[in-house]
Amino acid sequence: MLLPALNKAKLKTYGIACMNNHRQLMLAWKMYADENRDLLLYASSLWPHTAKDPDVWVTGWMNRDPNNPSNWDINADIVNSPLWTYSGKSPAVWKCPADHSTITLSSGEIKPRVRSMSMNIWVGGFRGMDQGLSDSANGWAMGGGRWRVYLKTYDMVDPGPSRTFVLLDMREDSVDIGNFAPNMRGWPDNPEQVGFYDLPGNYHHIANSFSFADGHAEIHRWRHPDTTPPLVRNGTVRDTFLSPNNPDIQWLQEHSTRLISTGSP
Repeated sequence: MLLPALNKAKLKTYGIACMNNHRQLMLAWKMYADENRDLLLYASSLWPHTAKDPDVWVTGWMNRDPNNPSNWDINADIVNSPLWTYSGKSPAVWKCPADHSTITLSSGEIKPRVRSMSMNIWVGGFRGMDQGLSDSANGWAMGGGRWRVYLKTYDMVDPGPSRTFVLLDMREDSVDIGNFAPNMRGWPDNPEQVGFYDLPGNYHHIANSFSFADGHAEIHRWRHPDTTPPLVRNGTVRDTFLSPNNPDIQWLQEHSTRLISTGSP
């Protein structure tokens, strides 16, 4: 009786701490925009995505390479983020406390990995573009091709700041560069065509944490088993695949972006 109760209390504590991390990073994100003519930070740089870029919220590429300091050293990328100062120079806010992933260095030393947070690619994009994610010939246009890439906070009229997520936690076996790319194919009328480009985290008992453009954070519970495949420890999960009629993907699409042509579905 005692162990389940303790585990439940631990999960609740992790959830509260994770929400606080999201709120702190979102405050930093908003403060940056307020001080920079309402311009939003980009979710990722152009290729190579590891290049230092002062307009990208965080650079670097996380993987399982023990010789890659992006995995374990905050000075590689996080300290160089435009949000570092705005977030109180706190490395803890870049990671869900329930993410216990580590990296074993060549020396044998085990270090915790430094980031689980990623940014919605439709918020800022690859330096303002979608790089073909919209299945449009205009994927290299600023602001996106078929689906809108938000470049300023006042662009977020639909679905609106309270319904557009900016940050989420990603699985340790899916996180890589600083963005999470919701696949918009099939939304809103063809659910049999939906699929993933990346997999979200599920650190909160088949649920994950999100923060939104209005500053609030919430935990969303997943419903479809495709969204939460078994963890590949010290490896990479298959995270790009079709998952027809998956309500979790539809939720992600609903809270990501809208068509440029009409501004609404």
